[in-house]
Amino acid sequence: MINKRDIKTWLTVASLLLMMAACARMGNPDGGWYDETPPYVLNSTPEDKGINVAAKKVTINFNEFIKIEDAQNKVIVSPPQLEQADIKAQGKRIIVSLNDSLKPNTTYTIDFSDAISDNNEGNPMGNYTFSFSTGGQIDTLEVSGYCLNAEDMEPLKGMLVGLYPYWNPRDTMRDTIFHKEPMIRVSRTNAGGRFTVKGVAPGAYRVFALNDADGDFVYGQKSETIGFSTDSIVPTWKPDTRQDTIWRDSLHIDNILRVGYTHFLPDDVTLMCFQQLLTDRSLVKMERKDPEKIELFFTYGSDSLPKMRGLNFDSDSAFVVEASAKKDTICYWLRDTTLVNQDTLVIERSYLMTDTLGQLFEMVDTVEAIPKVSYEKRMKEKAKEIENWQKEQEKKKKREEPYDSIYPVKPLQPKMSISGQMTPLDVFYIEMPEPLARCDTSAVHLYVMVDSVWYNCPHEMVQTATRNYKLVAEWKAGLEYSFEVDSAAFVGIYGQVSNAIKQGIKVATQEEFCTLSVTLSNIPQTNDTACVMVRVLDSSGKIVKQKAADKERTADFIYVKPGKYYISAFIDLNGNGVWDTGDYDQGLQAEPVYYHPEEIECKEKWDVSRDWNLTATPRHLQKPSKLVKQKPEKAKQQKNRNLERAKQLGKEYLKGTGVNL
Repeated sequence: MINKRDIKTWLTVASLLLMMAACARMGNPDGGWYDETPPYVLNSTPEDKGINVAAKKVTINFNEFIKIEDAQNKVIVSPPQLEQADIKAQGKRIIVSLNDSLKPNTTYTIDFSDAISDNNEGNPMGNYTFSFSTGGQIDTLEVSGYCLNAEDMEPLKGMLVGLYPYWNPRDTMRDTIFHKEPMIRVSRTNAGGRFTVKGVAPGAYRVFALNDADGDFVYGQKSETIGFSTDSIVPTWKPDTRQDTIWRDSLHIDNILRVGYTHFLPDDVTLMCFQQLLTDRSLVKMERKDPEKIELFFTYGSDSLPKMRGLNFDSDSAFVVEASAKKDTICYWLRDTTLVNQDTLVIERSYLMTDTLGQLFEMVDTVEAIPKVSYEKRMKEKAKEIENWQKEQEKKKKREEPYDSIYPVKPLQPKMSISGQMTPLDVFYIEMPEPLARCDTSAVHLYVMVDSVWYNCPHEMVQTATRNYKLVAEWKAGLEYSFEVDSAAFVGIYGQVSNAIKQGIKVATQEEFCTLSVTLSNIPQTNDTACVMVRVLDSSGKIVKQKAADKERTADFIYVKPGKYYISAFIDLNGNGVWDTGDYDQGLQAEPVYYHPEEIECKEKWDVSRDWNLTATPRHLQKPSKLVKQKPEKAKQQKNRNLERAKQLGKEYLKGTGVNL
């Protein structure tokens, strides 16, 4: 039973809580109450939503001292300002100076987002937009949606999104407007890829997105990420209700209210953004990081490889040339160790570049190729290494342990892609550390165990690139193999010789894996050459397996390792087996990508199947949250520190009373 003293104590605590609500003021050094009231607008010049405004200066007055966070990125003025507006917080006011001339009969919006908070406690004001019109009416419609990376559907933060008056996509003359004129209304995406364009007048529009690298509000560089829609949108609105949750504290809900509001439409425009293929060719850099090779890096490949002519050395047959798959990185291995040890190689190089008109021309220049570490320093490091080795051998000798008297020569050490276990679908690759002077394929052996007896297994070693080979054989499930190479089978161009190699290989059976079958439906209409490429992704989003769906729109994956996976797909419009980006000037969107929104668990011996309607889930909700790297920012909230302060004061007051708060 609670006695009168306990009741009196509880009444006192209740009074403290009431005092907290009634007497909130700025934080004091003596532990008083915190200010938890967000700032609010008292008045402004011109008036918010004012009409027939001619002034280019906006002054907004608040009830307390305020500050603006990251105004350059968070505050958006629309229509876009070619000369950036000056936005400053001065005491209890914000002053916005528009440096561009004002357009007639136009609604201007200054969207502060969540950038405003009070200066003392940082209480957020919430999303705030100021607007005025230079004409006789205010435009109040809004258009909202999302910007996603077309290749992997990641939300894109900081994209400029805006509107142009609608024109028919067949009117190709109007398509140049994106290159020449700023959008008439703009917004910027948040960390979740979400945007809201405000102050929109009635009419039909097309929506565009731009990562505006040069700040001119037009698409001027191929390196800029863009998104566009050929469909028209007609902004509208309707009355609607939504639920507002009133929180008692960070864990407990006090009440859920149904609140009426104006619902602006469309609110789900989704732009799949991409960067055009950069086909312009220029030399990024040339480097000689390692003394034995010279590398050239280009922005784009070419079938015509650069020509390298030595000016202080004989370059005839001096190089082994290695080109990347896209031929945008070219490596010139020096055959002769005399040239490797020469610190300065003077080279005349000729290569193709793109001029200002987009045409290739031959560029010729003279450069010096100097290694990162000089020959003298390398020799000192080598001598130090030998000296340390000799000291170690002397110690072993004194301890009467086995030791060497001749410094060992480092062998050539190939890298193998298979280490111990593989499936019948895996490919056995071998990568050499340097180009080979000799490759004795007769010294490469493959054995298979059948009924406890080792037999020769037919195989072929095929060169796939300058330093890469693959072992072609018929790998059978459940069998053991032995990959063996005689010593000195591989000799590098610098004389390094491979040691003997013996690598055991176990080919797994299907029972150790899972089978995953994906059946697709609601596939968008495509051309005759198109197919749907289905991908199995691991928990980091990396592609584990990929294959084209068959005529029944099914993709079957065998030998799937136990684990948790995700599925994505893209419409391979040109049937080349790889995802292709878009091209605005040709009116091409990037190839459509889709994500199955659920995680899929695979276990040994399981047959897992999924029916997947590609468009059942809205595009911006498809990518599983565990795969999304660009996480949305948490909405700013009041800190609610007075409740904790009240509890602290209550506990201090109740000490020794036997009553727990």
